[in-house]
Amino acid sequence: PVFAVNTTQALRGSIDDYLAVSGDIVARSTIEAYPDTAGRVSRVMVKTGQRVSKGEALVEIDPNRPGMNFAIAVVPSPISGTVVSVPVQPGQLVSQQLSVARIAQTDELDLRTWVAERFVSRVRVGQKAQVSLDAWPGQVFTATVRETSPVLDPASRTLELKLSFDRADPRLKAGMFAKIKLITESKDNIVKIPATAVVRRFGKTWVFVVKEDSERAGGYLVERRDIVPGILIDDSLEVENGLAAGDEIVIRGQTLLEDGADSPMIFKFDPSMIPIMGFMISGNRSPEELNEIA
Repeated sequence: PVFAVNTTQALRGSIDDYLAVSGDIVARSTIEAYPDTAGRVSRVMVKTGQRVSKGEALVEIDPNRPGMNFAIAVVPSPISGTVVSVPVQPGQLVSQQLSVARIAQTDELDLRTWVAERFVSRVRVGQKAQVSLDAWPGQVFTATVRETSPVLDPASRTLELKLSFDRADPRLKAGMFAKIKLITESKDNIVKIPATAVVRRFGKTWVFVVKEDSERAGGYLVERRDIVPGILIDDSLEVENGLAAGDEIVIRGQTLLEDGADSPMIFKFDPSMIPIMGFMISGNRSPEELNEIA
């Protein structure tokens, strides 16, 4: 019979366990500007997106009433930053309780997210995170947990986290939705393999390793190798015992293999052309027949 299998090498590297959460990019400091007096907006002196300095005039308020004349009141910016909202327009009546502008310090952005109560023991200040944004598909930004709330939200039973981006980037904007992988555990210098290589039967776990047959020139053997699996992250499995880095393992077609299966004919694809090297493990087939199968 012909057994078509794909193989790849066991690698030595690192593996990261993580919590997958979502969050929002927010300005670290956002301040509302309120007038000192009630009146009618006579002039709006800024627009959304404009940079302003602390004390710079934002809006002029006319507090005059019939029979009562007052000086024009100016609403200054409480901080230096960027105007992110101006919810008033000339002629509108305002009071001391109504914000006339919102100023944010967008040079420093935070990432705000929440984790469920059952994961609280796995988070701490200083943890690293990988951040992806729908606005920039395929790009990964790094961040670090800067602050954890001392209490949980009693309604949602979640803990609020604030993360700081490791590097300022003009592509990051307040209000963006973020998908976050919060790294909770990292293991370095471990052997890892694709999870698809593993066979589990009768309470045992093993993989098939392709080795050169020392008794036949150009021949190969398939060896069943019991392993001790570690943590599984996405499609990567840590192997604690049973494999070494560089071992050639079968990742597809192993369900039909048996320990000691041999092959007089092998086709090995160039690993620089495709990410997974392929083998054709066969019985007595000619090269022409194998080419047709491949």
